[in-house]
Amino acid sequence: MDKLFDVTDRVAVVTGGLGQLGTQFSKSLAQAGAKVAIYSRRPFSDAQLAAKFPGLTDRIRVYEASVTDKAALEAATERLVADWGVPHILVNNAGIDSKPDGSAEQNAPFEVYPQKYWDDIIDTNLTGVMLTSQVVGSRMAAEQRGSIINVGSIYGLVSPNQALYAYRLERDGEPFIKAVSYAASKSGLINLTRYLGTYWAPKRVRVNLISFGGVKTGSFDKEFIDAFLERVPMGRQAEIDEYNGIIRFLASDASSYMTGSNVVVDGGFTAW
Repeated sequence: MDKLFDVTDRVAVVTGGLGQLGTQFSKSLAQAGAKVAIYSRRPFSDAQLAAKFPGLTDRIRVYEASVTDKAALEAATERLVADWGVPHILVNNAGIDSKPDGSAEQNAPFEVYPQKYWDDIIDTNLTGVMLTSQVVGSRMAAEQRGSIINVGSIYGLVSPNQALYAYRLERDGEPFIKAVSYAASKSGLINLTRYLGTYWAPKRVRVNLISFGGVKTGSFDKEFIDAFLERVPMGRQAEIDEYNGIIRFLASDASSYMTGSNVVVDGGFTAW
């Protein structure tokens, strides 16, 4: 059984691998023996790497590349292939959302929601996955092996419940509208995953999606958390490291007969 989940010396690319969840994925894969290449849109020094991933710097490297810049992705992948070889695993984790404490126009009603915020989120969350999969996935296909793991959200399956944010009007005197762009981008990932899963199946590249629920980060208002948890059968958010297991499963041979699938890990949120 241990051999099924073994990722020793496999090369993994994790986009957005320095963020909250990305850090967990990068650390977990490296601790399991994988060589992890983090694609980051910002430079990251060796000293910063050592501080963030103590004891793992021999297995984690950072390559500067934005997922919205295909030329940068190609250059980073060329360097990675020269360093460690063609990747076996790609975790398309990079993503952005409108900020709960952002400007009113970032969280505006649909009728007046600015296109620039739509473009920014779609470019990163959907186009960025397409571009990274083009660059890295094509290398995998040429090698006739690989696993691509797309990181989605429950809001790719269901629409945001605006009632969760109703407290903002009472508290702040201004409404908060969860914007359309994040949900649209994560919904698009579902069929992009199916498309690539079927397209690359003959080349033995598997492509799957994980739709995550809420994660305990301490960055949300208590009023929001209380309202959200009323809709979660398990009655809690995920701990920051609770998604590591499903990443490991999809990265390894334990999921060798899975492709084009959407694995929902949400504490039961979408079951109600």
